[in-house]
Amino acid sequence: MACRLADSVFLFKGSYENPVQNGKNVAHCSPGICNLKGNKLVWKGFRQQRHLQCKKKTTLIQAVAVPVAPSPADAENGKQLSDAEYRKQLSERYGFRHIGEPISENVTLRDVIDSLPKQVFDIDDVKAWKTVLISVTSYALGLFMISKAPWYLLPLAWAWTGTAVTGFFVVGHDCAHKSFSKNKLVEDIVGTLAFLPLIYPYEPWRFKHDRHHAKTNMLSEDTAWEPLPKEEFDNFDSSPLWRKAIIYGYGPFRPWMSIGHWLIWHFNLKKFRPSEVKRVKISLACVFTFMAIGWPLIIYKTGIIGWIKFWLMPWLGYHFWMSTFTMVHHTAPHIPFKASEEWNAVQAQLNGTVHCDYPQWIEILCHDINVHIPHHISPRIPSYNLRAAHKSLQENWGRYLNEATWNWRLMKTIMTVCHVYNKEQNYVSFDQLTPEESHPIAFLKKVMPEYA
Repeated sequence: MACRLADSVFLFKGSYENPVQNGKNVAHCSPGICNLKGNKLVWKGFRQQRHLQCKKKTTLIQAVAVPVAPSPADAENGKQLSDAEYRKQLSERYGFRHIGEPISENVTLRDVIDSLPKQVFDIDDVKAWKTVLISVTSYALGLFMISKAPWYLLPLAWAWTGTAVTGFFVVGHDCAHKSFSKNKLVEDIVGTLAFLPLIYPYEPWRFKHDRHHAKTNMLSEDTAWEPLPKEEFDNFDSSPLWRKAIIYGYGPFRPWMSIGHWLIWHFNLKKFRPSEVKRVKISLACVFTFMAIGWPLIIYKTGIIGWIKFWLMPWLGYHFWMSTFTMVHHTAPHIPFKASEEWNAVQAQLNGTVHCDYPQWIEILCHDINVHIPHHISPRIPSYNLRAAHKSLQENWGRYLNEATWNWRLMKTIMTVCHVYNKEQNYVSFDQLTPEESHPIAFLKKVMPEYA
């Protein structure tokens, strides 16, 4: 059976091909729209709940909630689409290779962790230091290319160097998750040093990032990215300048929004617990010392133009990847953010995280950080074991995974649709809420390619 609410674009499909484990007649739909208990379908996410009596008991309900999507009845020749065909249609629309099925309620994060091979958690010092060697070598090569490149090749040299220095971030990222070395002092030293060229204070970032993993895709709690709450957006009515800044920030400037996140989250002592402040101060002292010594030295040797060429432009390249990677990892029209009382760990980590393939040179320089689903299943998996862990997830839980290969359609979907939180639709775009102010979004829709 199938029913559709046009305003919320909701697809409801009947009996599912895999029965619920343990014989339970309970299904939980990951977008948080409905639950089947007994013989009643309970619709959630609407101001008034609706109850539909089912004529017969159904093992599992399959649901997909999306902001904008064609009805399965709209297929060519009026042919009804199966659930798999409909998800495939959504995948093509959003620029995904595969959109995962919702996870049944009886699956837990521990079930997924226990299914992984034990060796993917092993720390290998040789492989760990190999990542450091790759990053140092590629970064040095990038600086050499900048020094020798004619002006018209500088953008290529900056792109390489910015990507290489992103590898430093990934090394520090492993250190923060205690997956770089068995010696924790070594991890703290290497992590701090790896973050210095990025002007990132290691301990403040680590504290905030741990909360991102603990509360991934939880509204008002996730410290990485989240949709803008409509109430917050409406509060900017009295401040047109801030409202415009928000629209530009979530639109055309989104690939550099991590700069704002960096400034807001990592230098304000009031944002940290009293037990964290001492370590935060040490990290801040390291960063400011690096700036006080490193920047004047660069300027002394190469001038202000040299500071721009050798530090600022690669740093902007790093933030491009930092922003792009982060928003692709957890942002799509079909991936919901949940209030704390509705949040489910396995849904957020397995079904709400995106694996995205990038060109091979980016994957190598950035140490497979975009093999991201296993990293959210367990942050203790070292970066060099992520591919083996992902292969295991594909074999055991593949039908639940969201996977993509980087493409323009994917980026266009995120930057022109995924703006303001809406419980029924997950996201509402700025141009739906305030078309007269959303010229930046209209511009992106016009100029961004549709290639997938």
